[in-house]
Amino acid sequence: MELDEILNSLKSGKMTVPNARKLLSLYSLEKIEDFAKIDTGRKYRRGIPEVIFAEQKQLSEIKKIIQRVLKKSNSILVSRLKKNDYNKILEFSKKSKLKTKIGKNSTSILIYKKLLKKNKGKVGILTAGTSDIGVAEEARLMCEAMNCQCISSYDVGVAGLHRVIPVLKEFIKKEVDSIIVVAGMEGALATLVSSSVNVPVIGVPTSVGYGYGEKGIAALASMLQSCSLGLAVVNIDNGIGAGAMAASIANRVNMKRTRH
Repeated sequence: MELDEILNSLKSGKMTVPNARKLLSLYSLEKIEDFAKIDTGRKYRRGIPEVIFAEQKQLSEIKKIIQRVLKKSNSILVSRLKKNDYNKILEFSKKSKLKTKIGKNSTSILIYKKLLKKNKGKVGILTAGTSDIGVAEEARLMCEAMNCQCISSYDVGVAGLHRVIPVLKEFIKKEVDSIIVVAGMEGALATLVSSSVNVPVIGVPTSVGYGYGEKGIAALASMLQSCSLGLAVVNIDNGIGAGAMAASIANRVNMKRTRH
């Protein structure tokens, strides 16, 4: 059972206090054989769901973690699967009667049981070029795992400055609560966006680039050295971290908006 279901059942009298205590005791660190310890309470403690970083994990391990986490949670994000494992996990999810969401140019998969709720928190996502889309899509999946609405626009970098202005106008009109900017090369788009809007911006430097500032080093340095205030920067290619931060902001804003 989900934690909210336990509490609601207790409140409505459908569950006794001893039964609720027994079920609540399960929401703690959980060991899976000798290779994983799952923080099953993270979603309720921090609002961030469980994420499997799959790049160095065996297929059998990934499947076991998915099964165990989904006994107590509605969703799990599997990040950066090996290409050989990607279709196998999609097939495994289908056989297990689980729903999935995938991202363009990405090997990350959002797996869930019931329809994901959408709150009023909104996140805008931009990329400078098409080579940045995979990282942006990973951020989008993370935001959706945290129940946010996402508005995405790709390939709007500073090489053609006229492309980004209409997008920012749309973001402002739709009242996004935070914006993720994904950019490689010199990473200038993050500064431009941050200086143009009145919401927090999370910059994601990507490993797109070559020469002196290759593998995202120039983009990272540029974003960290930005003169524009209100810009936070995550590590190179860290779409997951950017999504978690942007969605946390959006959900917090939405919570306050709902209360008022």
